[in-house]
Amino acid sequence: MRYYQFTIDGHLHLGVEAAPGRIADLTAVSPHANSVLALLRAAEISGKGMDEIAGGLVKRAKGAAFMLADLLVSSEKGRDPRLALPIYAPEVWAAGVTYQDSMRERQAESGTPDIYAKIYVADRPEVFFKATAERIVPPFGKVGIRKDSTWDVPEPELAFVIFGGKIVGYTSGNDMSSRSIEGANPLYLPQAKMYDRSCSIGPCFVTPETAGNPQKLRVVLRIERRGKEVFSGESNTAKMKRTCVEIADWLQRHNPVPDGTTVLTGTGTIPPPTFTLKAGDRVSVEIENIGTLVNTVTVV
Repeated sequence: MRYYQFTIDGHLHLGVEAAPGRIADLTAVSPHANSVLALLRAAEISGKGMDEIAGGLVKRAKGAAFMLADLLVSSEKGRDPRLALPIYAPEVWAAGVTYQDSMRERQAESGTPDIYAKIYVADRPEVFFKATAERIVPPFGKVGIRKDSTWDVPEPELAFVIFGGKIVGYTSGNDMSSRSIEGANPLYLPQAKMYDRSCSIGPCFVTPETAGNPQKLRVVLRIERRGKEVFSGESNTAKMKRTCVEIADWLQRHNPVPDGTTVLTGTGTIPPPTFTLKAGDRVSVEIENIGTLVNTVTVV
């Protein structure tokens, strides 16, 4: 199932797409079912599946439902009900150089290209801390580009969510990056990757049963400027050098992470060196079986 967190009058609600395009408000049935993490905890305690619990609540939802299209429109216009983050992740981590195209692009921007080739073929992946909860931007929110950067791009990425040490679901992610800062020196990676509004996830949390094979999902990036498309590209998670399970394993070696931790898995679609984001650009990250994450760009 696909789960959407949204707010009404400042209060968090949890909805599930019980039928195509139709969202049932689970919080209207039970105030305790007000977040993805709450449902995951209930599933762990009861021994039931998350979707099974949600299905029981849907049967009791009756008229507490609305159309997904209306939720997206109201969210973009800043009205209630308004999409929130699909899960309140206490931490976001990311894996780099997981696609060959990403390796080549990072080699091209860097004065020390060999390190990217070495990490691509190494047993140990590149895993780095990406964002604290306060830095994560919800769907239709504003993602940031650094004022001290001259070359900025979005990175469309499949993201997985960890609960109890295991992968329990997926969402779409935008890993905002300063290529000029990272290209100047690889040790500047934290500054190129971790800053205010440097990450967005959404629009929903999807259970593994609905996501399907995470290593076979189409990923599409579109960028619009003043209503005109200025870049589009696509890739597929089948091209990932490392699987989600492998990344989750390496991340948690000697490093326990809190429930809800979300992990970006790298990108296979990068705009050309001649392109850089500008304030006001609209970025869309669409992932097969999950949905489309939309943000606008601002300077931070």
